Amino acid sequence: QVQLVESGGGLVQAGGSLRLSCAASGRTFSSYDMGWFRQAPGKEREFVAAIRWSGDSTYYVDSVKGRFTISRDNAKNTVYLQMNSLKPEDTAVYYCAADYSGGVYGAKVKIKGDEYDYWGQGTQVTVSS
Repeated sequence: QVQLVESGGGLVQAGGSLRLSCAASGRTFSSYDMGWFRQAPGKEREFVAAIRWSGDSTYYVDSVKGRFTISRDNAKNTVYLQMNSLKPEDTAVYYCAADYSGGVYGAKVKIKGDEYDYWGQGTQVTVSS
């Protein structure tokens, strides 16, 4: 079992930055693939970014490439999403997700919501124009 708690959301002007954090419980965080998803009002949940358990592979949705960076600190059981050059269309509730990797090297980065077993409660990000 893994429990996830997101933080770092808030209100920011367009062009600004935020860093989201997702703190995970449990001693085996380093064995979990992690992802960030978001859901805007009236829209379906959308994949944003993901990082493998080993930290050697990341993947981003095209709309955030070059602006967002996902990273992890296994010593702190935390995954981060650094968001720069924010746009109003980035406004959404951002969710952290985790899935046990089994320590397998070379597997694909998980980008679908149904590939993740554990989810946080979400943190609101609002970007004003």
